[in-house]
Amino acid sequence: MDDEWQEQPEDIGMPPHIEIPISVHIEAAAAQPDSLDDVLDFTHVMMQFAAQRYAALDRLRERAIREAQSVATDLGSVALRSLRLEVAAAMRVSEYVAETLLHQAEALVQRYPAVWHSLHAGRIDDDKGYVLVAGLDELGDDATALLPEALHAAETLQIGPFRRALRRLIEQHRVNTLEERHEEAVARRRVVLETGRDGMAWIGAHLPAVEAHAIHQRITAMGKAITAVDGEERTLDQARADVFGDLLVDGTTVHLPEHARGIRATVVVTVPALSLLSGTHPVGAEPASVEGIGPIPHSTARTLCGGSGEWMRVLTHPETGAVLSVGRDRYRPPKALRDVVRWRAGRCMAPGCGMPAERCEIDHSIAWEDGGRTELRNLHPLCKGHHTVKHHGGWSIRHQDDGDVLWISPTGRRYVVAPERRVPAFRPDPEPRVPVDAPF
Repeated sequence: MDDEWQEQPEDIGMPPHIEIPISVHIEAAAAQPDSLDDVLDFTHVMMQFAAQRYAALDRLRERAIREAQSVATDLGSVALRSLRLEVAAAMRVSEYVAETLLHQAEALVQRYPAVWHSLHAGRIDDDKGYVLVAGLDELGDDATALLPEALHAAETLQIGPFRRALRRLIEQHRVNTLEERHEEAVARRRVVLETGRDGMAWIGAHLPAVEAHAIHQRITAMGKAITAVDGEERTLDQARADVFGDLLVDGTTVHLPEHARGIRATVVVTVPALSLLSGTHPVGAEPASVEGIGPIPHSTARTLCGGSGEWMRVLTHPETGAVLSVGRDRYRPPKALRDVVRWRAGRCMAPGCGMPAERCEIDHSIAWEDGGRTELRNLHPLCKGHHTVKHHGGWSIRHQDDGDVLWISPTGRRYVVAPERRVPAFRPDPEPRVPVDAPF
């Protein structure tokens, strides 16, 4: 049915077909369909109908504008408002929802037909379509250059990893203007207080992401140190809120348990080493980035890499000196190895999970008791919930040499999870090449 519809686009008002190569990361389990196949088939059909609804909405929009402009050239906006009202009334939704649907229809059909085709083919769902259109619209005229890579990410990743990947793509595309935009944003920094109920209130700060991330990381580490003590009844959220208030009100840590006083923020900053040699961001170079945040201004990266030891710095240079394995000598990875494992993954390595790696447990792909080694190619972070699923939920996982983790579900389906970053692998040339005219 799918192929037949795609070969006859004129029958359902489809935009011109655009071929987009994709890489499939999910494999079917077996030749015999099961209940999950039924769910996937129904989902595919729903996406086809969603795409056709957008095509129909855009035809309504174009006809309304065409008929209004045949009367007077300035009636287009009135026609759209009238159409928005009628769509809202007919669908029994708010005018805001109707306007959102009409905007999405225009974007998919007129400006990003490749995304429309992907939705109609069931390679993306409606949620990803909205995220993708919003991201592309943010770039304006530059969206065309980003579309193939962004669409590939949408088709191969779950919604959480896709959102992060799209944000990275957008920021990397705009990296040459990041410094200027960051300066304008810093000028808008502020603290906001909002009174709540029951004697409570919210306090929030709009400030540079690096500092905000460091603040949250520090109070989280302190909270974990406090809640780990036997007899402590506070939850992590409660301890974190108490630490936040105590530090700002009293300005000291003397009232905290001794084991929590010396904790400082640790922020992972990844910087292309050669870019540090330049006072401005080199044209075409990869931007510096902060774990959990994304690209940061070049000036901020240079400051961090020349600053105090409170910042953990990972330079993208072949000679990092990182500890990659301790073999069978010890079960628990040393800190240097844990840092690399978390830096490479960025997040929990379960399909679609967005838990930051720093809040995850380090798991052996091949269990220690089964002969697994404590080395980079056998380690990855898993949040507590997915760690439990891995051991007791009927799933099995295999670690690939490039850092990918293959999850095999109880039904036999395979899901490949890629890390946020790759660790360079250097191998000697097996046969050194000798120039033809080399002297002997």
